[in-house]
Amino acid sequence: MYGNGDSEIKAGSHLVIEGLGYVLPRAVMTAEDVAAASGIPAQVIRDKFGLRQKHVAGPGETVSTLAAEAGRRAMADAGVGPEEIDAVIYFGSPHKDYYVWLAAPRIQALLGLRQAFAFEVSAVSAGLPFALETARGLLAVRPDLRRILVVGASTESHLLNYRNHTARFMFNFGDGGAAAVVSREPAGRGPAGDGGSPHGNRGAGHPGHVRIRARIYPAAFRTDGRFAEFVRVPAGGSLLPASHATVASGLHAFEVSDPLTMKEMLDPVTVDNFVAVAREALSRAGFDGVDVLLPLHTKRSLFETLCEAFGVTSDHAVYLDDTGHISAIDPLLGLARLHASRSPLLQPGTRILMLTAGTGYNWAACAVRWEGDA
Repeated sequence: MYGNGDSEIKAGSHLVIEGLGYVLPRAVMTAEDVAAASGIPAQVIRDKFGLRQKHVAGPGETVSTLAAEAGRRAMADAGVGPEEIDAVIYFGSPHKDYYVWLAAPRIQALLGLRQAFAFEVSAVSAGLPFALETARGLLAVRPDLRRILVVGASTESHLLNYRNHTARFMFNFGDGGAAAVVSREPAGRGPAGDGGSPHGNRGAGHPGHVRIRARIYPAAFRTDGRFAEFVRVPAGGSLLPASHATVASGLHAFEVSDPLTMKEMLDPVTVDNFVAVAREALSRAGFDGVDVLLPLHTKRSLFETLCEAFGVTSDHAVYLDDTGHISAIDPLLGLARLHASRSPLLQPGTRILMLTAGTGYNWAACAVRWEGDA
């Protein structure tokens, strides 16, 4: 159904990962802590929410500082210096250091990326595939660009009111950052085992030696705007500006406007939409199966359903029950942690599915082929 190779992918069109990095705050909130704050039994938090613990940002830990540290680690993993990064794409939480403010230029400054331009792509928890496709497009039309730092972070745990149970599905929100250094695949360099040149050609805009960790294939997306009004922080925007009254009323935390209606609308379509974007992404990669599943963190029952849908056992999927859901970075965090731990799941040729979704509602997926640590 998906094909069996890369024959339909234009030569040299692959986006490749050269380096990965992540960071998690030191402070931890356990299932028992969430139970105490919310009144929901700890057993339910662990078994149904799928959360043993999550990391929570402390003073001075903002999306810009967390993203910059993740970016620094990704650059170190890639073996590249600040002068070798030409662009920064921030794809993380819109809850940033300041209101109506760009984190990307601050990240650029913190990392000393003087020649890199910096901007943001926002799709809340679905942001990673959108950012990767944006990077792919930039590298395709700008041959002078060499490498792009794709980076995200979140501190949305600070937007939770644990006594507002309309937003209880978000009680697993944690904090952290993740990043990848990406570049275009050198001409003449193919997937694992194809006998291509180890270095490729080094024409204009070519980054020189490319340490290919993985290849990322074109992503797939699905949007259903009927869900746009359900999940939000009610106050602080143009419809309801911040005031003493909004603060006193607790309107600067997450809420779901109509939880029952949202559930009645979402339950019949969400698995189908996950499967649809996954199948499209796998088809674009020419994959006939999945070896490792990297989904966003969800309740345990949905995680198990997704594993079953793609024929993946739970030990070949990353379930972030020790970090919770960290906005858009979950799939990248999962890959970065497997890489950092030298997991045996990552072997040359391993077929990986990154699968995510974000309120609004977007579903998105991209397929990845792991190449190794050389």
